[in-house]
Amino acid sequence: MNYQTFFADRLDALKAEGNYRVFAELERRCGDFPHAANHGGGTTKPVTIWCSNDYLGMGQHPKVLTAMHEALDRCGAGAGGTRNISGTTHDHVLLEAELADLHGKEDALLFTSGYVSNWAALGTLAARIPDCLVLSDALNHASMIEGIRHSKADRVIWRHNDLADLEAKLAAQPLDRPKLIAFESVYSMDGDIAPIKEICDLADRYNAMTYLDEVHAVGLYGPRGGGIAEREGLMDRLTVIEGTLGKAFGVMGGYIAASADLCDFVRSFASGFIFTTAIPPAVAAGAAASIRHLKTSQVERAAHQAKVADLRARLDAQGIPHERNPSHIIPVMVGDPVKCKYISDLLLKDYGIYIQPINYPTVPKGTERLRITPSPVHSEADMDQLVTALGALWTQCELARMPLAAQ
Repeated sequence: MNYQTFFADRLDALKAEGNYRVFAELERRCGDFPHAANHGGGTTKPVTIWCSNDYLGMGQHPKVLTAMHEALDRCGAGAGGTRNISGTTHDHVLLEAELADLHGKEDALLFTSGYVSNWAALGTLAARIPDCLVLSDALNHASMIEGIRHSKADRVIWRHNDLADLEAKLAAQPLDRPKLIAFESVYSMDGDIAPIKEICDLADRYNAMTYLDEVHAVGLYGPRGGGIAEREGLMDRLTVIEGTLGKAFGVMGGYIAASADLCDFVRSFASGFIFTTAIPPAVAAGAAASIRHLKTSQVERAAHQAKVADLRARLDAQGIPHERNPSHIIPVMVGDPVKCKYISDLLLKDYGIYIQPINYPTVPKGTERLRITPSPVHSEADMDQLVTALGALWTQCELARMPLAAQ
């Protein structure tokens, strides 16, 4: 085999399908998010970011930056190693206490990312609990899928948010068999929300544990930003709540919150925790500051929801099709991979708007989309510019618009 030819051929096929990913080289401006500088083609141009997961702009918040500067001056840059060797710092311990309090759990455990927390926690629990069966929602994130696969435990996939299908699969198992239901609260591509209470009811009925991924909900929902489970008063019914520090909290890292024994169990057996360098103390301090602020401030969440509603109304007025859902994620549906990337490219080139195209395999073929995430720091002018640009490109690409009766 000619290896280089193989690599090049597969990349060419991706490009022909419209599924090849091109990274925009962006430079965020401190204090000016969502505006950034786009370094590309030998020039630097201003750009407005419309697809960031820094949902509330907390990556620019003065309290977060001050905490990180203070910790950097106090501790230096790195953590010094893995948590087991020399990387457990006072800032890590304080952050885990904030997270446990946020979710009403006995303890929490930090990881280097949300991906790693899912992979390590699910992989460890499913592998180490004898004869464990994992029941995984069909639209779970790749990190959850990889963790479950890595465990080599038995698994069944239940239809997305389909309670009848989940119950049928639970009822087919012995009541005393260990079972773990793995699902998300807010699903990031469609923006729909899981029926958490009903899933917990089934878990109680069929003697199953629950593992809830709240990465697209923490900071955004609930009176203190604990996520959809907090908003619905359900945190105490969940065995494990998993979250991220890299989205609404504006920094980086992942975590689980659960009982002290479960967290200690994962800490003691998860290779993804044991053998990786800890996040820097300055990152932990910034995340803790963000969490503390959002536990008491409703300003960011209220402004965020208002911007989401405003943008949906503006898209409706233009007939731009977008998925109806109860969350903050606005998937603008294109339905063609080549046109989806073409629109994304023109938005960046001609309008200074950055929205990454979402194509297969992230979403099924025929459902290609622009995933838009409004934030409290998008201005009225930003909103006008986006909707005007989308309207012009919808006409240019001869894409269907929603009739007024469907809006």
